[in-house]
Amino acid sequence: MLVNCVAYRDGERVADIPLHQIRSTLDQSNSFVWVALKDPDDEELRTLEDEFDLPELAVEDARHGHQRPKLEEYGQALFVVLHVVERSHDEVTHGEIAIFVGPTYIVSVRRDTEAGFADVRRRCELEPELLRHGPAYVLYALMDAVVDRYFPVLDALTEEAEDIEELIFNGQNTRAQIEALYLLKRKLMLLDRAISPLLEVTGKLHGGRVPPVCAGLDDYFRDVFDHLLRLKQSEENLRDMTTTVMSVNLSLITIQENEVTKRLAAYAALVAVPTLIAGVYGMNFEVMPELQWRWGYPAALAAMGLIDAYLVYRFRKAGWL
Repeated sequence: MLVNCVAYRDGERVADIPLHQIRSTLDQSNSFVWVALKDPDDEELRTLEDEFDLPELAVEDARHGHQRPKLEEYGQALFVVLHVVERSHDEVTHGEIAIFVGPTYIVSVRRDTEAGFADVRRRCELEPELLRHGPAYVLYALMDAVVDRYFPVLDALTEEAEDIEELIFNGQNTRAQIEALYLLKRKLMLLDRAISPLLEVTGKLHGGRVPPVCAGLDDYFRDVFDHLLRLKQSEENLRDMTTTVMSVNLSLITIQENEVTKRLAAYAALVAVPTLIAGVYGMNFEVMPELQWRWGYPAALAAMGLIDAYLVYRFRKAGWL
């Protein structure tokens, strides 16, 4: 689906144009075209490939999707793939946005994501001085928007980890908490798959040899790189914390099991002493001491009670009861 196709000249929006007018617009000086597509079909991609002379291999990647974040150079053109990470109803999902950048055009193709980039277009149009840099500035704005959307996802996952941690230390060391921690680690891995490769991509756009189409925008791409570094460090810290919480949770479960085992052992000892005494006097041999003793029965009960009372005292002192 074609979201929009807009022509710009000298940093100002000229007009929305149909696809068949793209070539005539590109012939004008200081002009470029920004085309946005969502889940396009083969015909739309083929039309844009012909209009902009897009690299065939890059178009094939955009058509099929499921690419890792990357940057590829084709002469003066760039092909960039970014992962868009979203959180909805406690679930983390990801989509893709493939971006073709040339001296006179930028084409964004997004898949499997509902959140669009209309706010990015408005932001760019409100900054004509920066938009005069052309498609490269639009690439920066798109990358900056994608990276900024990672922060709320990471914040939500941090809150989720803190909630689980609180439940665990409140004594709710159940199977559900272990499953929640495992699901949290999976969400963090999904976020890491978007962040880590993008660090490499952004690193190619500032410092050293920069692709000609992005020349002059080093500081802007360096800013995106700094944001990614912060995200990477925070994500790694959260992942380490999650691993620690999982270990603590398992340790607390082991401690609880040991406490239960100690209590059961204590109760077993309290039952074993009277059983032993009663068993001895229940053998019914004909010749046994104290069988004819008048106070034998109450003395045996008293001995059972006293020994159990002493055991209870010692167990409580040791923390077993």
